[in-house]
Amino acid sequence: MKICCIGAGYVGGPTMAMIALKAPDIRVTVVDMNAARIDAWNSDALPVYEPGLDDIVKQCRGRNLFFSTDVAGNIREADIIFVSVNTPTKTYGVGAGRAADLRYVESVARTIAEVAEGSKIIVEKSTIPVKTAETIKTILAANTNGLKFSVLSNPEFLAEGTAVNDLITPDRVLIGGERTPEGERAVQTLAGIYARWVPRERIITTNLWSSELSKLVANAFLAQRISSINSISALCEATGADVDEVAHAIGCDSRIGPKFLKASVGFGGSCFQKDILNLVYLCEKFGLPEVAEYWEHVISMNDYQKSRFAQRIVHSLFNTAAGKRIAVLGFAFKKDTNDTRESPAIYVCRDLLAEQGNVVVYDPKVPASAISETVLGKDAPPNPNLSVAENAYEACRGAHAIAVLTEWDEFKTLDFQKIYDSMSKPALIFDGRNVLDLAKLKAIGFQAHGIGRSFE
Repeated sequence: MKICCIGAGYVGGPTMAMIALKAPDIRVTVVDMNAARIDAWNSDALPVYEPGLDDIVKQCRGRNLFFSTDVAGNIREADIIFVSVNTPTKTYGVGAGRAADLRYVESVARTIAEVAEGSKIIVEKSTIPVKTAETIKTILAANTNGLKFSVLSNPEFLAEGTAVNDLITPDRVLIGGERTPEGERAVQTLAGIYARWVPRERIITTNLWSSELSKLVANAFLAQRISSINSISALCEATGADVDEVAHAIGCDSRIGPKFLKASVGFGGSCFQKDILNLVYLCEKFGLPEVAEYWEHVISMNDYQKSRFAQRIVHSLFNTAAGKRIAVLGFAFKKDTNDTRESPAIYVCRDLLAEQGNVVVYDPKVPASAISETVLGKDAPPNPNLSVAENAYEACRGAHAIAVLTEWDEFKTLDFQKIYDSMSKPALIFDGRNVLDLAKLKAIGFQAHGIGRSFE
């Protein structure tokens, strides 16, 4: 069997590497028109940082895992084609700012129709709105001469930073297909590949539309929990309650559970905001404005939390950040990834720069060029008030305040006495991830503040 995955990004690369590892008899090829990205997958510096991924790729690459720019050739040879291209939020036209931009999905469908010489199983791996499979099937049917294609939905549920573990021991593998004999055979073919290492009881099969919608709803529910506990963190700061204690208390209720109840400066990443906006657009499209408004508030609360955090820093700096050095520790949206998409750090840095603060950023995995480009914009001129340090101590030297915005493990073990001694006084620290011991920091001399804890 031969598998071709179109799209060598955060989903396609790791997922195909795991299939190649667990099914050594299957030839797996990841294709992309971006030659630089393919070159990176074929090098020792992979374009995606995930703990454990390097070892898997090195073990399989050249054996039954390949990375190529020959899109057409690998489509022709493949029995199963995974579609794992980007589906960003539209920035133009109908649905701008909410709807998913499906131009890349449509382009892939047309390419398959143009070059395929035999029947294929097409697997939607990208996060897409409900009924996208109908679009793919329509394009294929209109542009092929009698070839038959089965279209399946197989959404990913990977969490960046733990993607390898999520692939090895997934909570579930979801496969949606048509309720026809051909559709059922296609579903079982794909299920059989995952069954090489995933217990059958964790492989869930549904109709196409349920599978497509489940991905959006899963991310919406997870983001909703984060926004919910973050809304309570504001109340905790006002009343003297501790949000971690509140989260623990309610998380002990088996009906609620403890996961995704960690208050923070806000959620980020490529999925949560994009998928909720897509869900909002779908609800509006299908005449459900009240439902759309409900989910839109999840995004509003997340924006509020980021803005509130930056305002708290400025307020503590005697209501002005102008000319003051502020060290930002962490720029990736979460630890153990170099992904900065929708990272709360972007918006906090922008707010502080707008207050004319001197922002110095340090992140162990995100390069300086990516930080500058993400904060200022791709073609924007350099801003002298934004700089990047090579380590945390350099970032904090001479700083008036520190903002911890990513929960990297190394930040927990820093020599904060050394950092305190190097800072301007009073020395302030704002823990946007609640990973530091505020009592110890205060004993050193810091004015230390966390999310959802009394300001005093």
